[in-house]
Amino acid sequence: MTAAPATLSVHGLAYRYAERAVLHDVSFDVHAGEVVALMGPNGCGKSTTLSVLGGLTAPQGGTVRFEGRTVARGDRALRAELGFVFQSPSLDVKLTARQNLALAARMHGLSGAAASEAVSGALMRAGLESRAGDAVETLSGGMRRRLDIARAMLHGPRVLLLDEPTTGLDERAWRLTWQQIRQIATGGDAAVLLTTHRPEEAERADRVLVMDAGRIVADDTPHALLARVQGDVIVLRAADPEALAGELARRLDLHGVVEGRDVHVTAPRGHELIVRIVEDLPRGLLSSVSLRQPGLGDVFLALTGGALDSEPGTADDALEVAA
Repeated sequence: MTAAPATLSVHGLAYRYAERAVLHDVSFDVHAGEVVALMGPNGCGKSTTLSVLGGLTAPQGGTVRFEGRTVARGDRALRAELGFVFQSPSLDVKLTARQNLALAARMHGLSGAAASEAVSGALMRAGLESRAGDAVETLSGGMRRRLDIARAMLHGPRVLLLDEPTTGLDERAWRLTWQQIRQIATGGDAAVLLTTHRPEEAERADRVLVMDAGRIVADDTPHALLARVQGDVIVLRAADPEALAGELARRLDLHGVVEGRDVHVTAPRGHELIVRIVEDLPRGLLSSVSLRQPGLGDVFLALTGGALDSEPGTADDALEVAA
């Protein structure tokens, strides 16, 4: 029996902006019922990938297939099967939550009872029934994000694309948004692809595509990726982290990676190594020491030698529509 094709399949995607190569031979699949995180630092090509998949940017190489059928830029059949949520909300803040959804329903050709049913269902799934009559400008950032996602799913698309969906949200809003994303995927009909530079967010996905400098450098489950980094991560804070990294190499033959004010050292039996570090380093060099298990940020470091961004996405990272 032949397996069903992936809902969305990308092969050999390439794109250049002016003289700079943005995407290099990007290939991956996303299946129905699956949440896939495209994880990488700001500027690595994540948003450009979504722009190509959403039909906003024409690829300069490679193919995109929807359920086995090759699609081109502007393909109306694919557009009808896509839901797209940009990093910056695109809601009309003067309209109510219900009015925003009703407007989207009309744009997708829904009317009468079908439109009312779709809008009411979207509000319920987003947990916004009690705020349906409130202007969007009165809603919190998390509520606006959930409304944006609900609007993108209003017409029942088979693929949902989310560009940095939780940027700027507090912890509670972040969790509620992820609850909504997971509910969409577990419904079984939609494939979800989201971009993120947050390793703790990528760990919630079913599968993680690790992107660096426009290339996919790993494609696996969070558990399998985490298994690539053995040992503990020792986090050393210092006023002069570069000097600390130098002393670690000179005195203990340890490779320390500088991230902001911290130096990270990955090693087996980290609790034992901490004792040696504290004893052997010059007094006053260290400000604090902590120990933790490896995360996907450490996996990215092991794969690429670089660090993921620790701050929310900047304007340069936001999705831009290319001609």
